[in-house]
Amino acid sequence: MTAAYFTRAPALALAALLALGPSAEAAGRSRVAGVLPPPRPASLGRDLDVAATGSIVPIAKARAAGAPVVPAAASDKLTDRQIVEKANAALNSVTSMVADFTQVGGDGRRLTGILYLQRPGKLRFEYEKPSTLEVVSDGSTVLVRDRKLNTSDPYPISQTPLKFLLSSKIDLSRDARVTAVATDQEGVRISIEDSSTLGGTSKITLYFDPEITTLKRWRVIDPQGYTTTVSLSDIEKNRTIDPRIFMLNYMRPVE
Repeated sequence: MTAAYFTRAPALALAALLALGPSAEAAGRSRVAGVLPPPRPASLGRDLDVAATGSIVPIAKARAAGAPVVPAAASDKLTDRQIVEKANAALNSVTSMVADFTQVGGDGRRLTGILYLQRPGKLRFEYEKPSTLEVVSDGSTVLVRDRKLNTSDPYPISQTPLKFLLSSKIDLSRDARVTAVATDQEGVRISIEDSSTLGGTSKITLYFDPEITTLKRWRVIDPQGYTTTVSLSDIEKNRTIDPRIFMLNYMRPVE
């Protein structure tokens, strides 16, 4: 998974739980066309290198020119199915997580905060000011609160893009439709589509490190074509989290 976005179509707000759009003050975010890049051929990392200029150069020419040769990632040797299986294993190995996040909307607006996650089903996006948003899941219900607007909107997890990341047993191929798998020197990306979310089909791209052990970033294209990207840093896996963090609070204080 903006406040204007919630107002425009409240059910679609649940795409936010993988990448929650900015709050009311960003009502005019723009559409982003053609966000998903074409899959990178599996052989590309073995046959080509990226020179210092960032251009793609054949290995022989790169060596002749003295350009650094970037070794192929281990994931280049895996089939798409094996990559997805490794991604499933990586996601299932994390029962809890605390991480800093940076969220960028389609309009370029940046928000930051702390993500708390406890599988199965529990999650909290705690946004730093000036954002007034708060997103909490207690295991069955996701509550989207905006303290500035004094709103609290509950949604069932089962109809959100969250369900495949928060389920007790994660299987990307079972829980969604895998549409693309690609690798490069920066890591692995897996693109999926979930047609069971409220409002239509959500397109999600997950970005992993080259070893496919850590989810580093995700991007969501909601059913109306708006894009949000969330990047994680300072990730702490399997850390004990105070369960009170995931309690739903329907009170609406104004700040």
